[in-house]
Amino acid sequence: MKRYEFLSGWGRVAASGLLLALLAACSVEPTYKRPEVDTPAAFKEAPVAASGASAVSAQDTGTWKTAQPADDAHRGEWWKIFGDPQLDALEEQAAAANQDLKAAAARVQQARAVTRAAKSDWFPKFDAGFGPTRERASAASQFQPDSAGGTTGTIWRAQVGASYEADLFGRVGSNVNASRADEQQSEALFRSVQLSLQADVAQNYFQLRELDTDQDLYRRTVALREDTLKLIERRFKEGDISELDVSRARNELASARADAVGIARQRAASEHSLAILLGKPPAEFSFAEAPLTPVTVRVPPGLPSALLERRPDVSAAERAMAAANARVGLAKSAFFPKLDITGAFGYESATLGDLFMWSSRAFILGPFAGTALTVPIFDGGRRKANLAQARARYDEDVAQYRQQVLVAFREVEDNLADLRLLEDQMREQNNAVQASQRAARLSRTQYTEGAVSYLDVIDGERQVLSTQLQASHLQGTQAVATVNLIRALGGGWGDAPASGTAVGSAAPAATPASGSVTGEQVAKR
Repeated sequence: MKRYEFLSGWGRVAASGLLLALLAACSVEPTYKRPEVDTPAAFKEAPVAASGASAVSAQDTGTWKTAQPADDAHRGEWWKIFGDPQLDALEEQAAAANQDLKAAAARVQQARAVTRAAKSDWFPKFDAGFGPTRERASAASQFQPDSAGGTTGTIWRAQVGASYEADLFGRVGSNVNASRADEQQSEALFRSVQLSLQADVAQNYFQLRELDTDQDLYRRTVALREDTLKLIERRFKEGDISELDVSRARNELASARADAVGIARQRAASEHSLAILLGKPPAEFSFAEAPLTPVTVRVPPGLPSALLERRPDVSAAERAMAAANARVGLAKSAFFPKLDITGAFGYESATLGDLFMWSSRAFILGPFAGTALTVPIFDGGRRKANLAQARARYDEDVAQYRQQVLVAFREVEDNLADLRLLEDQMREQNNAVQASQRAARLSRTQYTEGAVSYLDVIDGERQVLSTQLQASHLQGTQAVATVNLIRALGGGWGDAPASGTAVGSAAPAATPASGSVTGEQVAKR
């Protein structure tokens, strides 16, 4: 009989354990599926093949496929396609010392810690305690008359406590899934900050070089107008011209010098901005002047479906949806029972000397220690409101994801159009520079011969400077637009070389990034 009772007791325990396991497997979290987005087959502004012109190869375009976020893929040192050692050095300094990048790396560590904390709910918790408890038991609790009064005593306890929440209906699992998706989102945002930093350094560098070109133009303009003023003053002394021409020449020289100072101011501010990106005080950073070299890099845009894999901000938006989906399951689990199991084992005694005797052992397992199967009944609609909020948050994240995809497509199309149209604009601007230079030479010659007034000379020189400055601006815009296109595409090309980086030369394959200390730290799993 006793053996039968023993076996039936273990059978009930096994049945209870099996029931808990089945309930834990019954997660109410919705199955996550990435929402569909309208993805075009090709970019409208992408270069088309033309006779005598290099087109994007089949290797660069690939074949259409459904995009899967791959923001953790190594982008490579994409800036090396510009072939500029100074830019390479700046990018390395920024990766090692930029404070925004370090802050983003710290946010990744925070998210990973939150995930570890969420995973800890899968395991039981243990704690230990020791100390006395002063108690007074009432007469009624001891079945004595009121006249007997209560008894007062001290109970010493040394015990180990344990608590565990059974993962009924996937509450703990949904919380872990949400935390893990948040962690992946923070990693994608780190990659986005990293890519933005790399692009900002390259853009600032090219803008600085554009200002150097402008400074060089103004230096030559000032030197030319100084020589012109000397010539005008000599002719005035000889009585060939009036003092009005001298005043005009002096005005043009002073205006050119003032404009040159304005360019110097802009360059100083740009240099200070670059110093901040490198994580340095502006007082400790200076960059030697060097005019901008025309950028001839040609970036293969690839396919729109590949764009969704490469952009870290798109991946971050997608991970936000996954986290919101898991939190819908977390809100649903609040409608179902919750089982918390707690207990304690140790020793208790009325005196400290008898505390650790074998006869002083004691344990509690059950409702007295907090074990309870909590069944929600009524809360005034709080759970329904929380579930509605979680579902609305998921819908919001879906809309933001699709909007982010549209923004990504627009940015690529904008920069492709910029680069395509800039080529035509730069060609016409170069023609304008040549025409203005010839007109200026003719006006100076005719002025020397007395055929035109000095106003014609001034107008010709102003036109030369204006067209040269515009040409310099277009070169800088082209370099910045190239960087912006790379940023819009999500970074480098991995192992695939960029086609036609320079006229008559092939692009070097993007090599894996050496990785700063911060980047390596965040990349650890």
